Amino acid sequence: MRYIVTLLIVFFSQAINAQDNPIPPSRDGDDSEVDRPTKNIPPKKNREVATQEITIKDYKIIGYERDTTFLDTTISIQKEYKYNFLRRDDFELMPFANVGQPYNKLGVNFDQRDMYPKIGASAKHYNYMEARDVKYYNVATPMSDLMFKTTFEQGQLLDALLAFNTSRRLNFSLGYKGFRSLGKYQYNEAESGNFKLTSNYQTKDERYSLRAHIAAQNMESEENGGLANKELQFESGDSEFTDRSRIDVLFSDATNRVLGKRYYMDHRYVLFGKKRDTGQARTTSLTLGHDFSYETKYYQYKQSGQNDYFGDSFETAISDKSSLKTTFNQLSAQFANKTLGVLTGHINHYHYNYFFNSVLQTETQLIQSQLSGEEIAVGAKYVKKIGGFQLNGSAQANVSGDLSGSLLDAFASYDINKNNKLKFSVHSSSRMPDFNFLLYQSDYQNYNWQHTDDFNKQNNIGFQFNLESSVLGDVMAKYTSLDNYTYFASDPSATIEEGSEQAFIKPFQEGNAIDLIKIKYAKEFKWKGFALNNTVMYQNVSQTNDVLHVPELVTRNTLYFSSFVFKKAMYLQTGVTFKYFTAYKADAYNPVLGEFYSQSQEELGGFPMLDFFINARVQQTRIFLKAEHFNSAFTENNFYSAPNYPYRDFVIRFGLVWNFFS
Repeated sequence: MRYIVTLLIVFFSQAINAQDNPIPPSRDGDDSEVDRPTKNIPPKKNREVATQEITIKDYKIIGYERDTTFLDTTISIQKEYKYNFLRRDDFELMPFANVGQPYNKLGVNFDQRDMYPKIGASAKHYNYMEARDVKYYNVATPMSDLMFKTTFEQGQLLDALLAFNTSRRLNFSLGYKGFRSLGKYQYNEAESGNFKLTSNYQTKDERYSLRAHIAAQNMESEENGGLANKELQFESGDSEFTDRSRIDVLFSDATNRVLGKRYYMDHRYVLFGKKRDTGQARTTSLTLGHDFSYETKYYQYKQSGQNDYFGDSFETAISDKSSLKTTFNQLSAQFANKTLGVLTGHINHYHYNYFFNSVLQTETQLIQSQLSGEEIAVGAKYVKKIGGFQLNGSAQANVSGDLSGSLLDAFASYDINKNNKLKFSVHSSSRMPDFNFLLYQSDYQNYNWQHTDDFNKQNNIGFQFNLESSVLGDVMAKYTSLDNYTYFASDPSATIEEGSEQAFIKPFQEGNAIDLIKIKYAKEFKWKGFALNNTVMYQNVSQTNDVLHVPELVTRNTLYFSSFVFKKAMYLQTGVTFKYFTAYKADAYNPVLGEFYSQSQEELGGFPMLDFFINARVQQTRIFLKAEHFNSAFTENNFYSAPNYPYRDFVIRFGLVWNFFS
């Protein structure tokens, strides 16, 4: 909380100064997701940029792959979809009742971005910023971005960022995302704090550049195991339990937590190559680069007493903790030529140490206390644009080590004309499953295993086709084939009584291939101020054993109206969003592991979710008001995010996004 108070003081002092000369938004026509340059403003005196006029495009945001966008102060239906806890479109996710809790999957994507296993507890990592998620800034003047949203009982969500520079070439950003939410159900509180500090530097001759960040993240939530008597207290619709805090839960003495710290740096030096007169690109150049990352992370599950729901235990009180320390170094050389394209070669060194407190001897095996080792890989990337064609390719292969395998991505796109674009991509990856599949120790007796000798690398190959058309809509079709798919499930060899499957959760690896077809279509229809935005996704899984579950159909349709009001002082959008997915055997949630597991006993879904929203923009301020799942007030109580975990009831939430410039 002290960090939030400090940041609020900084931002509001910044806000007072920013009101003197804000950058006004454009009002010359329709307000779409794509930013247009704002009206120019006269520069203040005694600035380094005094000879230039500042527009919104002078506030650049630089991604991990050095792709650059600029600050977006518009309001659109896409902004409505992204105004949530994750600040990204959650079309393929199903949130739990409280903010900061897990998301069940409505769609799957098995493409790997990294070659190395992660610590696990994947259900607890949706809000965890990886190195790829951190943005860097290059701003003309100090800029702040403040996002606020109400949560569920006794708490708020704040995502605050301040970007500034000491000169044109040295930029910094300071950000903190924190929230607390008590939740509607008993023992359901969640909270987190994500802090980041970034730096972006470039020399005057632009030969040397450096980016660095520090990230410290802490996510903690209470775990209640879900509803204890859902048929009588929740599904019955009994008015006595309209107050959800009266509904009994399975337990009220467990918490889990993810804590991580990371230090990251990448820097580049151009050995030779002259800049062209017309821009930043060089005719022919050779650049040397180095990437470094050091990260420590742990996942912890604590429970004040053993619970039969998870089986017998070694200790009276449960205190499980898995830790992972990693060090990554990459050396690269990049050759760029106007005719030949851009070719990059690199070599990676990765050191990992995944560990528990001690060695464990069970009745069947000796379970080690750690997995530690070194991985070395080599790779290359290629980028070339020829007319309307864009070609991208990257490949990595393991040279030394046991965990990683290979990673291949190839991408080609063609601009047919200004309204139509084709894309085709291929992805192939091979690597070991996450560490918690390979080795895990717990005070619960059945949650101890080691599979370093009998689990194989997961293999994935996928082909994707995209058509982006302003006339026909956007179509995405993808085929994925999986080998050695690894998942959690109840042990089929155990004698399991009804409702006690969580005591027998173990990792498994599917020996047969799994084929997945995924087709998504998106199209918006407009008439005057009205619009109908549609996204539909179809999925089909072909598998020998029933282990991978996704809904066959997911749809989201939004009917909304947009217009300037109050003599164009405000831009307003209001409408209704309908979301629906067909019933399927949704994965169940296990709080001990912080993971979802495959189950075949219960089907969930087949219920509509209706949201009513009113969004507005005044200068750089965007205001959001939403009545979430308002139809739950007059429909049956059959809405679940996972077995035993209900989706949220009707609630009205308010928030805003505010940008300041000085």
